[in-house]
Amino acid sequence: MKVLYPLILASAVIISSALVNPALAQEDEYLNQAKDTATDINASAQQSQQTIDGIAGQIDDKLQQYKTLIKEIEGLEVYNGQLSKQINNQIQEMSDLNSAIDEVSVIERQITPLMINMIAGLEQFVALDIPFLAQERSDRIADLKAMMDRANVAPSEKFRRVMEAFQVEMDYGRTIEAYSGMQNIDGEEREVEFLRIGRTALLYQTRDAAQQGVYNKQTRQWEALDSSYRTQVTKGLRIAKKQLAPDLLMVPVSITD
Repeated sequence: MKVLYPLILASAVIISSALVNPALAQEDEYLNQAKDTATDINASAQQSQQTIDGIAGQIDDKLQQYKTLIKEIEGLEVYNGQLSKQINNQIQEMSDLNSAIDEVSVIERQITPLMINMIAGLEQFVALDIPFLAQERSDRIADLKAMMDRANVAPSEKFRRVMEAFQVEMDYGRTIEAYSGMQNIDGEEREVEFLRIGRTALLYQTRDAAQQGVYNKQTRQWEALDSSYRTQVTKGLRIAKKQLAPDLLMVPVSITD
């Protein structure tokens, strides 16, 4: 903002020195005084104008600072509003978490008997199943029972281990496997290779492939097989060991009700 002051301009009247008289000399003096006064007024006006310009500049700066502060305040209000929503959400989450913690104790009291019953059911299932990997499966169940008595194992870990054991048993039903073991043949313990085909058939063959047998689910006894099955059992063992590509096998299968 600028304020303009009129400059007082004095006209100088040039009078020839030949016509100078006392009256004109006095008038000259008045004119000179007027010129000096006008010059002083103009200088003062310029100084005042500079002062006004400086004040106007300061006002503009303050106005810009004010506008900047207003924008910052508006931004802070939006930020505070967002923080308030987050705090309210956190308070709700804390409340939900506390409720969930309370429910965990109830669930833990309910799930422990469930896991004990599951282990007992798994043990009974293994006992009634065809007798493959008997020691391994028995040890797994014994480990689960011992784990249930341990206080340093979290209930979630106990449940995971129980479910893992069930998953292992489920996988047995859809896989083929060959493993070594001892088998009583004609009253003598012989080292044999067992062939498990899912839960459909369990067979064995001696190392020299001279003897083979099959587990009868109905009688729950081992039965010897004649030499006509030798090739098929040998083939099945090689497939299980991934030495041959999967192929059709002709082996005896027990029919159960």
